[in-house]
Amino acid sequence: MIIDIPSTTTGQINKKLVELRKTGGAVTLGRVLTLVVCTRDSNNSEDIIDAANEASREHPCRVIVVARGEREAAPRLDAQIRVGGDAGASEVVVLRLHGELADHESSVVVPFLLPDTPVVVWWPEIAPAVPAQDPVGKLAIRRITDATGRDDPAAEIKGRLTSYTSGDTDLAWSRITYWRALLTSAVEQPPHSPITSAVVSGLVDEPAVDLIAGWLASRVDVPVSRKAGPLFVELTFADGGSLTISRPQTGTTATLSRTGKPDALVALGRRETRDCLAEELRRLDADEVYEAALSGLTKVTYE
Repeated sequence: MIIDIPSTTTGQINKKLVELRKTGGAVTLGRVLTLVVCTRDSNNSEDIIDAANEASREHPCRVIVVARGEREAAPRLDAQIRVGGDAGASEVVVLRLHGELADHESSVVVPFLLPDTPVVVWWPEIAPAVPAQDPVGKLAIRRITDATGRDDPAAEIKGRLTSYTSGDTDLAWSRITYWRALLTSAVEQPPHSPITSAVVSGLVDEPAVDLIAGWLASRVDVPVSRKAGPLFVELTFADGGSLTISRPQTGTTATLSRTGKPDALVALGRRETRDCLAEELRRLDADEVYEAALSGLTKVTYE
């Protein structure tokens, strides 16, 4: 069920939520967190809401979507409440801020935060320079950004280190979870020869590839190179052998090759945003490995 409330106030929206709770049951029971999504009022809004809805099936929550409209328009708050089948396992409150109201996101959000539950903020598009210092970011214990698709993704993900605060993460990090798991598993297989160098290759505008390189550099004290080209990770060992994991850019199956062993095919498709978001919502503490990967980017050689 979708209920539109044009030209409204936070008080009227909360009143409607209470009415829905009385008629449809205690919809906030079992909510484990409040997810605040800060975005622009654009054609991408529905895709973003869908991703949050899908993630909420694993993490029942209240989703508050703050969509900033035209700054030059007259100040106005348009709202939409989604419950039931249109809201996954959550209840969705869409707040569209027009005019000067777009500069006061946190003030509009606060009345809708669930009491005694943690707050997570997700910026699916443009994120503040320092998420932890953003007015909405200050409300959260977990702050999720996404460098993928930005104007300069490589610079975006490298800049995450200078702004890093405990609780920050980026969806480019969760996009490489399976890559990290596969590399770790493959390296643990005999023979256990030391790694002497690593090469990480992929699209120049894919920050997930940069994070693979940064993660490797933080884990092994050897030269790590980041190249632009086909998607692969190659590790060279002290015994002269090598390990390579490669995949077509748009493929779903990777090839694992190691000297002296037959090639193996492994399912390794690109992860959807909803899956990455769901993974990040599983933990609400600091991600030290992500922080180490950001620090490792300073050791990577770009070619």
